[in-house]
Amino acid sequence: MATTVRNRFVLATVVAASVLVLAGCAPVPNTPTGDFPGFPEGVDVESDSPTGEPVAAWLGIGNKIAITIFGSSTCPYVGSAINVEKQAGEGNAVSIEVPPLPDQPCTMDLVPHTTEFWTPQDVTTTEPLEITVMEQTIVLPIKSATPAEGSDH
Repeated sequence: MATTVRNRFVLATVVAASVLVLAGCAPVPNTPTGDFPGFPEGVDVESDSPTGEPVAAWLGIGNKIAITIFGSSTCPYVGSAINVEKQAGEGNAVSIEVPPLPDQPCTMDLVPHTTEFWTPQDVTTTEPLEITVMEQTIVLPIKSATPAEGSDH
């Protein structure tokens, strides 16, 4: 009887360890980790007046990418997926999917709305990253060695 209990315990431990190992090898999801109005904390914006062009920034140590898109405050553009177009060493490029706005009345203001994504495993922070979003291309420079203040949003 004690042998059966011990065997079950060992089997359960092996299964649990296998699940943890496999979870560690799982690919980073391409869906957003969050979205919110405004710019990410600690990210400097080049101009006080919005141009309407998308803005991108590395967050933290480069483990996340923030995409800020300008649009209506009542119907914001929100990224729905990040896809690798060219891997690191082969162009280092991603695209951001943005679904169409709902068919409803929206305010005519121009405000920033940010979507955050995990940085895909197939791209690197040590090369400029080309980001295509809403038919526009942004080049995100190489990530500096120090993370921005409050950039763990």
